[in-house]
Order: sequence, then C-alpha cells, then structure tokens
Amino acid sequence: MLTRVEAEVTRLMALFETAGAVRVAPAALQPADTLLDLYGEDIRGRAFVTSDDTGEWMLRPDFTVPVVQRHMAVGAGEARYAYAGPVWRRQPRGTARPREYLQAGFELFGGPDPAKADAEVFALIARAMADRPVQIATGDMGLVLAVIAGLDTSEARRAALRRHLWRPQRFNLLLERFAAPPARNPVLPSGDFKTAITAVGKPIGTRQAEDVLARLNRLAEDAVAPPIPAAQVTVLSRILALRATAEDALAILRGLDHDMPSLDAAIEVFEARLEALQHHGFDPDTLPFEGAFGRTSMEYYDGFVFGFISPERPDLPVLASGGRYDALTDVLGGAEGGTPAVGAILRPEAILALDPGT
Repeated sequence: MLTRVEAEVTRLMALFETAGAVRVAPAALQPADTLLDLYGEDIRGRAFVTSDDTGEWMLRPDFTVPVVQRHMAVGAGEARYAYAGPVWRRQPRGTARPREYLQAGFELFGGPDPAKADAEVFALIARAMADRPVQIATGDMGLVLAVIAGLDTSEARRAALRRHLWRPQRFNLLLERFAAPPARNPVLPSGDFKTAITAVGKPIGTRQAEDVLARLNRLAEDAVAPPIPAAQVTVLSRILALRATAEDALAILRGLDHDMPSLDAAIEVFEARLEALQHHGFDPDTLPFEGAFGRTSMEYYDGFVFGFISPERPDLPVLASGGRYDALTDVLGGAEGGTPAVGAILRPEAILALDPGT
C-alpha cells in the first residue's frame, strides 16, 4: 500500500509542477496563536496542541495557512505552490477516522483574472481525479458574504453573522433574532452602567470594568436596533437554500439583486467564473451548485468553493476540496496588503480507496 500511496503522491506532484507550481514543505509544527486566530477557536477541539517556554504550538491541521504565510513573507506577487505531507486532526471518541492522513495540494496566488484562476484550479483538480467516479459540488461564499455586507443593520450585527456563518445553527438563531422587532429582544434596564459596575466593587476574574462596560453598551444598542428588513432576510435564506445547476442558479440570483443591490458585483464574478469554466469544458447547464456549500469548510474561504466526493463510498471523506481565500492573504499581508488566491487539497489515500482491490 505504501508504494501505491507514494506513486499517487508522485503523480499529483508531477501534475501540479506541470501547471507551474514550485514544491514547498511547511513545518509540521506551527504557532498555535496564528492558526487559532485564522481558523477560529473551534479548531482547538480538532487540533493537536502543545506548548513550551515559547508558547503554544499546533500540529498543522492543513497546509493553506502555512503556505500563505510563506508566500506573504517572500513577497505577495504571482506564484504557484504544490505540497504533500501529513496533517493531523483530533477525531470524536470511538470513530475510525484517521488522526493523521496525507494531503496534497496546489495554491495559486495573484493573476489578473480571478475567475480564470478559479476555473484553472478547479479544472486541475478535476484532472487529478483521473476519471474516477466522483460527484462534484460547487458553491460561492462570496454571494452570502455580499448579502451580509449589504444588510440594513448595524455593523456589529453584520460582524456577528459573518463570524458565525460557518456555524449554521448559531447563524440561524442570530438571523431570527436580528429579524425580530425590538420588543421581542431582551431589553436591558436603562441606567448608568459605569456607575453600576463601580458600585459592585472589585472586579473578579480577568475581565476589566472597561470590557464589561463596552459589552453592556453593545447589548443595550443591539436591544433597540431595528429588525433586518424581511425582504433582505428572504434573499439570504433563498441563497443558502439554493440547489440547482450553475446556469439556473445564475438566473435565480439575477432575480434577487433588485432586493439586494450589494449582490451585483458578486453575481458578475459568478457569471465570469461560469464562462471561464466553460472554456475548460464544464457545462453550466449540468454543473451542480449549492448556495450553502462550503459552510462546513475552513473559515477562510470567501469566494468560489468546490468539492469532489464519492457517491458510491459514503464512508470516505471528501476526496478533494478547495476555494478562494482572498481575505486570508489580506490578514497575513499586514501593511503590505494581500493578493488574490485560490487553492485546493486532495486526500491521496482516500482517492486510492476508490480503485478496485484496495
């Protein structure tokens, strides 16, 4: 089996290098604070974390963030990278899912046309599947984020919805609350919070009085905020529930933008990507699209997302997945700013499990 896995990794790396990628090998042990900030605190429960006198460290849960850090450190220009190696994830007690498994991947930075870059990476991963029987899924987190950005509500509420977009249950509860009239929201008693906090006495724990005051003021403002307009909630809900071919999805999206003008730019990107995908032989009339696809992926995806699964082997994980993560490079780029980026990973061992005799 090891020889077959090595041969599969070699095949994938050769394919990526033919596409212009330079092979990189990020360290297995990564600073935990950076990864927790970027992946979200939820990753702590799924990652192997340790510490020493220099701080907390984490066995890499995937390659993307370390590769982005490397790229931003050497200059945020155009580049293509390939990698292969183990990653580590904690699994629920009693599960047979592996704690350590292989990932191989391809990342594309920069370029004048993000839509063409999205299509190129998708086509490359499709080619890497080598005609194996797989089912394709595509989505676009940029559509949902565009709607959230255009909601007629406070920035604090928009930020909360963005933060919990990848936690559907929490997101739905927040959306329901934000759409309710103020009378249905818990109203804080009026008064001078600062005086009340001071009267309580010495703070207990690590939170300072200023932090408590800021939190109370935010809650008081939120309690009297007007509800998000029902028409805008409907647009957001329809996009998240959308399941159609990409071509039909485009027609549906065009019918929603009159209620949500902030969708216009995201729809233009969506349409440009479909045209680019057509050039690679993918027919929008048959390409599946799901508005909620990508919400269980890593939190850094903010545009095109896709996956390849095996309908005949539901016991296997997603064989390949990827997407666009421009905002992640903005965060890691610091004062220099970011660069457009899209990439994908594959699971070589899972892909080989599709072959007869494995």
